[in-house]
Amino acid sequence: MIKIATLVTFYLIFPVAIIWMCRRWSAFKRIGSIVLAYAFGLLFGNIGILPTGGDEYLFAREGRAAIPSVEMQQLLDSGTVGNGDLFVNQIASVQDLILTIVIPLALPLLLFSLNIRKWLRYAGTGFLSMILALVSVVVIIVASFFIFRNTVPETGKVAGMLVGIYTGGTPNVASIKTALDVDSSLFLLTHTSDLVIGAIVIIFFITLAPRVFGLFLPPFKRPGTKNGSAEMIAEAESMEDYSRLLGKGAFINIMKSLGVALAIFAVSAGISLLVPASSQMMVVILLITTLGLAASVVPAINRIENSFQLGMYFILIFSFVVSSMADLSRMFSHEYLNVILMVAFVIFGSLILHLILAAIFRINVDDFLITTTALVYSPPFVPVVAGALKNKEIIITGLTVGIIGYAIGNYIGIALGQYLSAL
Repeated sequence: MIKIATLVTFYLIFPVAIIWMCRRWSAFKRIGSIVLAYAFGLLFGNIGILPTGGDEYLFAREGRAAIPSVEMQQLLDSGTVGNGDLFVNQIASVQDLILTIVIPLALPLLLFSLNIRKWLRYAGTGFLSMILALVSVVVIIVASFFIFRNTVPETGKVAGMLVGIYTGGTPNVASIKTALDVDSSLFLLTHTSDLVIGAIVIIFFITLAPRVFGLFLPPFKRPGTKNGSAEMIAEAESMEDYSRLLGKGAFINIMKSLGVALAIFAVSAGISLLVPASSQMMVVILLITTLGLAASVVPAINRIENSFQLGMYFILIFSFVVSSMADLSRMFSHEYLNVILMVAFVIFGSLILHLILAAIFRINVDDFLITTTALVYSPPFVPVVAGALKNKEIIITGLTVGIIGYAIGNYIGIALGQYLSAL
């Protein structure tokens, strides 16, 4: 029991070390806290610190996060598994419990600080580019499903996760993974493939893309400077400023936002009991998204400071835990290499289709790049690309699109994942 408690404590506290490294060394800050969480989780889970269990246990557990305690005891009594396997199963149960808790808590926390009316006032013509981007993503993901359905495991679920990746990033894809009950190794490979390929694309975005896409799209010509630009820049830069969780009055704000998030979680879980067990987690995630958005329009909740940063800390915990559950030897089998091809097809296919549609509808090159960045890489990356474009005005458009992506990504991803999985 002491070992399990130590493991839980380590899972919950280690993200603090990741945050410290990002603050201490600029190279780590450029890599990003979430990428580091995945990397350290993979290292922790695959260097032999965590036991793996025998072949009989792994066969009995295949396709499940952990074996239920009653079934495990029966296997133990029959001699099919040993005491070592019992400890492995306890670890797996704890890992699954952490994942089950942190995402339903993180999701409303990320939504509480939204001010939909303010974002909409500043969005401008970027909305058209956002709609074209969403259309491009959905069309290419559906196409990828039919192309890879015979070579990628659980292709419908992967398609649903890809919608989450390209409409809000890690928070959305983590929520969709939980809702669709996706295998941790499959989730990690899908998201890691996106991180690797996406890193190449974002470098292209801040170097050659403005000139390349400028050959096909008109230049940015919107006159004037929008009010509130400085406020929006500060908002973007604070999204991953975890030091705010330690400031004056932070503890009270943490307790307030966490209390509301727990209440939303409890209400959603209670309502989900009215549906079949196989659909309960999906219903919980959708209800939490809806109630989180509803809570954001309540001034007393919307004004609670640092709820977004607290939600992102839970996302770091999720990233570290889920990556520690992945088996690298299994991930890089021939079957899983097709996942990488599917992700690459979606990234480049949706980008090309969005470019074609943007050219048809005469979207300027800056709005095209900033809306793509906001949806694919999430709001924290918006100031980076805006700085490369030397256009602070489009930060407002980018943040608006990114926040809308957070709000709608779960609905689209879960719906599409369920529909394609049923085909």
